[in-house]
Amino acid sequence: IFVFLQPICIRWRMRCGLRWQVLVSLLYLSHTVSSQIRYSIPEEMKKGSLIGNVAQDLGLDLKRISAGRARIVTGESIQYTELKTDKGILVVSERIDREQLCGDVTPCSFSFEMILENPMELHRLTVEILDINDNAPIFRKNEIKFEISESVILGSRFMLASAEDADVGNNGLQKYILMPNDNFVLKQHSNPDGRKYAEIILQKPLDREEHPRLSLKLIAVDGGNPQRSGTVNIEITVLDANDNAPVFNQSVYRATVMENAPKDTYITTVNASDADSGSNGLITYYFSNLKEHQSDIFHMDETTGTMTLVGKIDYEKDKKYELMIEAMDQGGLTDSSKVVIEIVDVNDNSPVINVMSFSSPVSEDSPLGTTIAIINVKDADSESNGHVMCSIDNNLPFKIKSSLTHYYTVITDSAFDRETMPEYNITIKATDSGSPPLSSARTIHLKISDVNDNSPLFDKGTYSAYVTENNSPGMSIFTVSALDSDWNQNARISYLLEDTKISGTPVSSYISINSETGVLHAVRSFDYEQIKQLKLVVKAQDGGSPPLSSNVSVNIIIQDQNDNAPQVLYPVQASSSLVAEMVPRSADVGYLVTKVVAVDVDSGQNAWLSYKLQKATDRALFEVGLQNGEIRTIRQVNDKDAVKQRLTVVVEDNGQPSRSATVNVNVAVADSFPEVLSEFTDFTHDKEYNDNLTFYLVLALAVVSFSFITCLVVIISVKIYRWRQSRILYHSNLPVIPYYPPRYADTLGTGTLQHVYNYEVCRTTDSRKSDCQFGRPCSQNVLIMDPSSTGTMQRMQTENNILDEPDSPLEVMKLFLSGVVSQWKELERLRFTLGGATERQSFWFLHVVYKYENG
Repeated sequence: IFVFLQPICIRWRMRCGLRWQVLVSLLYLSHTVSSQIRYSIPEEMKKGSLIGNVAQDLGLDLKRISAGRARIVTGESIQYTELKTDKGILVVSERIDREQLCGDVTPCSFSFEMILENPMELHRLTVEILDINDNAPIFRKNEIKFEISESVILGSRFMLASAEDADVGNNGLQKYILMPNDNFVLKQHSNPDGRKYAEIILQKPLDREEHPRLSLKLIAVDGGNPQRSGTVNIEITVLDANDNAPVFNQSVYRATVMENAPKDTYITTVNASDADSGSNGLITYYFSNLKEHQSDIFHMDETTGTMTLVGKIDYEKDKKYELMIEAMDQGGLTDSSKVVIEIVDVNDNSPVINVMSFSSPVSEDSPLGTTIAIINVKDADSESNGHVMCSIDNNLPFKIKSSLTHYYTVITDSAFDRETMPEYNITIKATDSGSPPLSSARTIHLKISDVNDNSPLFDKGTYSAYVTENNSPGMSIFTVSALDSDWNQNARISYLLEDTKISGTPVSSYISINSETGVLHAVRSFDYEQIKQLKLVVKAQDGGSPPLSSNVSVNIIIQDQNDNAPQVLYPVQASSSLVAEMVPRSADVGYLVTKVVAVDVDSGQNAWLSYKLQKATDRALFEVGLQNGEIRTIRQVNDKDAVKQRLTVVVEDNGQPSRSATVNVNVAVADSFPEVLSEFTDFTHDKEYNDNLTFYLVLALAVVSFSFITCLVVIISVKIYRWRQSRILYHSNLPVIPYYPPRYADTLGTGTLQHVYNYEVCRTTDSRKSDCQFGRPCSQNVLIMDPSSTGTMQRMQTENNILDEPDSPLEVMKLFLSGVVSQWKELERLRFTLGGATERQSFWFLHVVYKYENG
């Protein structure tokens, strides 16, 4: 606090010196040892000059000063003193200028603290700066000038400029001294603040003719030792007394000026003389009783008497000016005269065009000769300068003719077309016959009113717009825009939808249109899978009478959105499905277990499906084709592989964001049904029978039996028919076209099955006991023609994988029975895999098949 407040109290110590000392004593008395020393030194001491012996004055040992780390704390940016701790003395460290430090304040001093530690001691030091006479009195001006009339009365006082001295006390300004003279004496005064000033008093009359100029010297002296002084010169000019009046050399001055002469045009010069000299002989010229508007036109130079033009003069307003002028000397004596100015007329007025009548707008079907405007033209000039001729542009469909004096009529000269030129700027030019001729122009703006003679036109013949499915009802889809070159109501276009139908439904149930803006809005949310394109017709009709219209076709294309997840067609998932696929333990690498078939009702990349194996009982045994969804073995099946294998396949589309579906595939790794049954026996015995199990089993056997009998009759008939035909062909010379089964291929075009695949029909291990033969996939899928029937039959007999010919109907029956059982078994297994039966039903069905195959 002390350090912070010290600079303030140094500057204002006359107000808070005593209170500050008491405050400092109270603050430090309880904690530190404190004392105070005061030194007095003159200003401008050299650096290193001794101020005082602090150690001796405070009674401190030099060791105590050194051990206590004595230092000075000032809180000021400039440290004027420095403590020499080795000697215990205080010396000057910076130049001290009392005038700069304290100004006019006396006494001038600054304080600071000396701090010692261990124990803490605080000693306040005050240094008083004593003034020395290092500044002389100075005057701000080098010269004091007076102009005093010779007729001034005695005793007149004239104040003199004061001198300034930066020093204070006796070193400051003490008195003024005036050099001896006959006319003036010096008298000194003091202000309440102590400042001294002086004035001179006239004690003898002045005579300009004897002494026109007086020079005096004023000296300011201070009280210092040595004494210093400052000097200023007083120059007095004696003015002459005014005893003669000015006299003009002419009673009337005449001049001629052209009207509209430019600014600063010379008019004339007046002159007056005065017998007096000096200021009494100086004459000032000015206008007397000048009208207000004339003061803005003419200017008189006060010194030279030159008259110039500063405003505009107009012959048509004033043809002549008579101006009174006066001449005045410095004593106030005057004389008067008159200036007559003649104005010379020139052709300075342009014709003035006034529109008396004007019809706008004019209908575009107006007939020729329709009056557009009646104008009046005037020129303020006279004679030839006031004779005016009018004209308009020849390229405009108008002409002008004179009807009466100073009146002209503007009429139409050709037909209008508002769509080509909706408005005209008609410039009427009027020229007088002056020299040089002056002209003026007036432009009238004529608008052409519209007639409904143009139909609305669309900027395109057909519009195409795109909207993504699942849009929000009311969403803005597209904006159609038509333009009508007509104007106002005739160009006000309303948009309508033509009454058409889309798939038997009115178009208004799909799309609505804003009649004013032409914005098409969706009435409903579109589904790309239901409708892919909307074709509609928009009608634009103007507001004319009768109205005109035009149509445009708008094709709105629905864009697909990935809003449908893939759907798995095979295998069908059901909680009751137990057996899905069967893989023999002899299956080799690449064995086709099954194929996951999925579709996506979306289109494009949203329907591109990929298949991934998410989970599997044994990931090292199976893999899934990324594009085709085929589940194949990736290694040789061995006896250590578990019978029950469960695969989880994820089907994912290529949309953004993508959607997916998951399918679980159950695979049984076994060579025969008994192995499968033994694996699932414990599981089935723990289940409770369903009350409707018997009903479903009987119903299934009835349906299968009926289908079996029907198929039996049909197949026997077909086999016998083919057997007879083959016999006939064998003995005939007709060419035979053998039938090759087509490969199964995807024809949906959805991207799910993108290739052609061949499949083998696999049987269970016990099915080899039957005589049923299944053809392997052929190596070609083309039709072969042989010119000889013999060669054809031989080829048919060698292609056992295409057709097996039985020797008798009994073999046909045997073949059929074995094939039906195998096909029935395959169909039922597929049905159960797809979820058509419960696990208990699947178990009993497999049990029945097993009993049948083993006799």
